[in-house]
Amino acid sequence: MHFDPVANMQLLISGLAVGSIYALVALGFVLIYNAVGVVNFAQGEFVMLPSYVAVTFMLPAVAVFGTIVHWQVPVVGVYVLVLLFMVAFALVFNRIAYHPLRDRGWMPVVISTIGVSIFLRNAVQQVWGSQPIVMPSLFSVDTIFLGPLRIRPQDLLILGVTAVLIAFQFYLFERTTLGKQMRATAQDRATARLIGIRVGRIVAITFVYSAVLGAVSGLLVAPLFTVTKEMGALIALKAFAASIVGGFGSIPGAIIGGLTIGVIETFGGFYVSSAYVDAIAFIILISVLLVRPQGLFGERVAEKA
Repeated sequence: MHFDPVANMQLLISGLAVGSIYALVALGFVLIYNAVGVVNFAQGEFVMLPSYVAVTFMLPAVAVFGTIVHWQVPVVGVYVLVLLFMVAFALVFNRIAYHPLRDRGWMPVVISTIGVSIFLRNAVQQVWGSQPIVMPSLFSVDTIFLGPLRIRPQDLLILGVTAVLIAFQFYLFERTTLGKQMRATAQDRATARLIGIRVGRIVAITFVYSAVLGAVSGLLVAPLFTVTKEMGALIALKAFAASIVGGFGSIPGAIIGGLTIGVIETFGGFYVSSAYVDAIAFIILISVLLVRPQGLFGERVAEKA
């Protein structure tokens, strides 16, 4: 087996880009888990749904309910519309899927999120059909040269946007009042309520933030693949594995776990076999659970309701 330093660097950049998507989605899992004590199994649809909305407004012709529409909004306008749509969607999701069940334990809420996930996948198929849709890239070329490296511009965009979002994440939590309220709510909702924090509002903001992270992930990854109703499910599974590998409940763990899985599966697909790419994340998950069940960062989160 020949190890080419240039090829390895290209693989590393590609793996970090894929891992960045897993990290952003894993952050969504962790934030909602910390805030309300349940896993949102509709997190993958927070990636898939905005991708469909984006192609509907972006492409010159898209079939919606079997009728061809020709909106073709400028790219910046599309991104603004998608983010506003996901903010509204997250607020509705919070009111329908979580809020009515918030005092009934974690199981009804989990079942509710699974139900929303199934509903959205079937709704998308009814609205846009089952054929994959290609989202155009922002870039006119597929690859660029950086010295001896051939790199996809989309990979660099993913890395740049992820770095900005992670920096914002830590600034929000460490430097702002809202972030401190979110951390307090995550640690103990009852005590947070007693000291005057409007817990319901903080939970709603957490759902909105999680949905925005999912929307950004979808907009970033869709040009590399195709937009389908299943695109979010596989990403969410790997992001869920990443959050467990990093230590479920740990924000740094979600980021490191996502990047680790992205890099290892990219190298594994190249040097072992591309047929096993989707299995690599779960092999890593099982290996970590066998050696260190609490995850790499080992943060233990008390059970909440």
